[in-house]
Amino acid sequence: MEKSEIVSMLNKVRTQKPLIHNITNVVVTNFTANGLLALGASPVMAYAAEEVAEMAAIAGSLVLNIGTLNSTVVESMLIAGKAANEHGVPVILDPVGAGATAYRTETALKLMQELKISIIRGNAAEIANVAGEKWDIHGVDAGEAAGDVISLAVSAEKKLNTVVALTGKDDIITDGKATVIVHNGHPILTKVTGTGCLLTSVIGAFAAVEKNPLIAAAAAIVTYGVAAERAAEKSADKGAGSFQVEFLDQLYKVNEDDIQNYSSFTERGTNEDV
Repeated sequence: MEKSEIVSMLNKVRTQKPLIHNITNVVVTNFTANGLLALGASPVMAYAAEEVAEMAAIAGSLVLNIGTLNSTVVESMLIAGKAANEHGVPVILDPVGAGATAYRTETALKLMQELKISIIRGNAAEIANVAGEKWDIHGVDAGEAAGDVISLAVSAEKKLNTVVALTGKDDIITDGKATVIVHNGHPILTKVTGTGCLLTSVIGAFAAVEKNPLIAAAAAIVTYGVAAERAAEKSADKGAGSFQVEFLDQLYKVNEDDIQNYSSFTERGTNEDV
């Protein structure tokens, strides 16, 4: 993946303004919508079973986030996902808190089994639990990943047959053949609710303009991480609230120079940092 490809995808998001259909959790709805708007995409939050199929069919991508589950939401996710699959719309899954309760884990597995998921984005514990690996999780947070996250991501891809974007201190994106390790981002992201959920929707925005899900996910994560670093730098003497506002500003402002100067990622097999 070249830095110029990332810039090209970012520009496509801003010129095409793809419609991103989010069935997400109640905690992050506003932040997700504002983040997508700042980036240049067009968010829509449609949950009703009566309309989700129609909305998913015309979207650039469908993002399913299980953060605040109930049976009605799960039904809508399945209806929307099947409509997206029928119309060739990429589906991105965020299995928030998978492994914390049986219901969350079972729901994530049901969505994986009944839908064609293009990309699954989660932390190490979430990905491990969906893939049937052992990994501790408390609530919806994984804590620090202690194992080999690259091996976990590759193993999960083989079991789930979808591109895996495993995010943490370093972010691992793999399609089982190629793996991209992204080094961008900042720890203060963990102090703002919904930054992981917004990232999944940003991946959805890139997947709407790029057919290769590996490249789309990696480019989205790089862009997101660069914006976070710039925001953390500009709000360094303040706090998490100021960072959140500045982060939206940086998603709006992030440009070619930022990607060229600040992006940092490794493509596995090349041993080359770029």
